Amino acid sequence: MASSIETSKFINHFRSISLPSRSHPLTTAAEEHLSRLRSSEETSSSSSASNKLGQLKSLYDCIDDLLQSALSQRALSHLRSPAEELLDGSLQLLDVCGYVREAFSQMKECVQELNSSFRRRKRRDSSFAYEVEAYINSRKKLNKVITKYLRNLKKKGPNKGPNNEATLSIIREAREINLSVFQSLLGFFALTSASTKPRGWSLVSKLLEAKRVSCDGGGETNEVQGLDAALLSLRLSKDINNQVGNLSKRLEVLESSIQEIEEELECIFRRLMKLRVSLLNIVNH
Repeated sequence: MASSIETSKFINHFRSISLPSRSHPLTTAAEEHLSRLRSSEETSSSSSASNKLGQLKSLYDCIDDLLQSALSQRALSHLRSPAEELLDGSLQLLDVCGYVREAFSQMKECVQELNSSFRRRKRRDSSFAYEVEAYINSRKKLNKVITKYLRNLKKKGPNKGPNNEATLSIIREAREINLSVFQSLLGFFALTSASTKPRGWSLVSKLLEAKRVSCDGGGETNEVQGLDAALLSLRLSKDINNQVGNLSKRLEVLESSIQEIEEELECIFRRLMKLRVSLLNIVNH
């Protein structure tokens, strides 16, 4: 009889510290954000990238509200191991976010340098070809590093613990979706697969050939890949002067798009920092 009473007390105590149920308004709102992110299109352009990052911001704002609730804080403080798992995941997300921001910063620098060479150019000379080659070489180096990082990122499997409470599940799934978005953003600059090592302008030729096949199948070329195609067209053209102005405008638009994504990434980074601080406070409480 005593044992039965103790068991009953334990069950009641566990229920008293349970995380918010799936009918909780904040939980419902977070799951709606997750659903929209799951169903949204692949990040194939700067506009779709900004849209996904905006949805991630809203999701993390909702998660922050959830973590600020006394019920969630009390519950997670009693679920130390899962909470520490979430803490480790938040650190990984910060690391990946930092790398993605650096990749976009490097790409913007490549675009700015090429556009500066266009503005300086007054007549057709060898310096223009040199600047374009320098841009492609910079893209090749960035692509190599990104390809390696993407390969490592894919090895990081889902981090799902045994506890299936609502808040824990939401934060875990947010992490997986976030990693997927970051992976898509890194792929935004992809040129070729890691197994190919094209040299010079053959790199862009291979890209165009791949995109030709993709377009036949209804694929989409993003702004960066479109720029690569335009540069190849310029390189092969006999009338460069009439095309430089259009390319300069294209570069300015691309730079603006990259700047917008950088700002969104900065917002995501701040929210990830806030998430980590909240989790640290709960674990150390």
